[in-house]
Amino acid sequence: MAAAGAISGTGSGITGLLRLRRPAARNPAIAAGSLADGGNPIWSRQLSLIHLDRSFPPSRIATAAAVSKKGGLLRPVAAAASSSPAEGSDHVGEAEVGFAAKYPALVTGFFFFMWYFLNVIFNIINKTIYNYFPYPYFVSVIHLSVGVVYCLVSWAVGLPKRAPIDSDLLKLLIPVAVGHAIGHVTSNVSFAAVAVSFTHTIKALEPFFNASASQFILGQPIPLTLWLSLAPVVIGVSMASLTELSFNWTGFISAMISNISFTYRSIYSKKAMTDMDSTNVYAYISIIALFVCIPPAILLEGPQLMQHGFKDAIAKVGMTKFLSDLFWVGMFYHLYNQLAANTLERVAPLTHAVGNVLKRVFVIGFSIIIFGNKISTQTGIGTCIAIGGVALYSYIKAKMEEEKRQLKAA
Repeated sequence: MAAAGAISGTGSGITGLLRLRRPAARNPAIAAGSLADGGNPIWSRQLSLIHLDRSFPPSRIATAAAVSKKGGLLRPVAAAASSSPAEGSDHVGEAEVGFAAKYPALVTGFFFFMWYFLNVIFNIINKTIYNYFPYPYFVSVIHLSVGVVYCLVSWAVGLPKRAPIDSDLLKLLIPVAVGHAIGHVTSNVSFAAVAVSFTHTIKALEPFFNASASQFILGQPIPLTLWLSLAPVVIGVSMASLTELSFNWTGFISAMISNISFTYRSIYSKKAMTDMDSTNVYAYISIIALFVCIPPAILLEGPQLMQHGFKDAIAKVGMTKFLSDLFWVGMFYHLYNQLAANTLERVAPLTHAVGNVLKRVFVIGFSIIIFGNKISTQTGIGTCIAIGGVALYSYIKAKMEEEKRQLKAA
């Protein structure tokens, strides 16, 4: 599971990709509305613009300006818009934004719950498919295909409005999409080969690869405390790997390649900073990644699929369940990644870090319970040490980022 990123299986990888810089709202009322709506901020911003265009005509803007010049009180735009005849009373306008504004923690908690829930459902369906249809390259194409169709339908209805793209932006996004495609496919190869819990344990090494790339490729010095916090991650993954009952080299190496690919994606995503909102960025990256994934799926699995792959799967579970599983695994893959972006945009970096770690614990725990995977005592201890190391690394890094932000603000 890639994605996340990220982008997780993509988890932390794809959430970093999806947190590309968003254009700032020029109108305070629109900015407030984007947070209150509880969804993707850019969607809320577009809906607010539509709302204002319809309910606050130019004649009323002129009237409000005249009142302001005479010394009268000028109401906020959102409040004035809500009191228009077309929208009803002020009470109705307040009710539209009241719940999220009054209970932001509850709304954010619900987003976290749905992110984790969709991630777990994706992992369960994904592994179930591999138990009777072991073709990870083709399944990876299905994941992206369903997501791309979802994005195209969303664009068609204007939620969100499709952002224009030019050749320069396309050149920036292609390396990001290639990293996303390779990381996603290799994650699925690992999921098909070994236990879900083991793949997630190996993918806990992703911060180590990110730190190494920052230090030796980007030339950004990494503090000693961060390197020391990664030692438990390396030790824990090593312990878990030595006694993992489902261990095989295909699953292990594929998960490691996935880590490297998502690191490559993170590097290029920093170079591809854009004012385009994260929903449109993810849509374009998914489309490009789909084209990257189709050729290897045809070359590596095409003959087997045509000869007996589809027939065997249909014989085992039936046509209806087979097609249903493929559709829903793609839908949950896209939704959990998109919801992860929307969730993490609502919280501080430290909460973001903790959320990513807890998500991995959540998925590992549920995969062991659902699939009944047996793990040795050493594997269990190693997994806990690795996750603990990731938590420590995430905490230290988030604190450093917060301190830098405060210094810049000062």
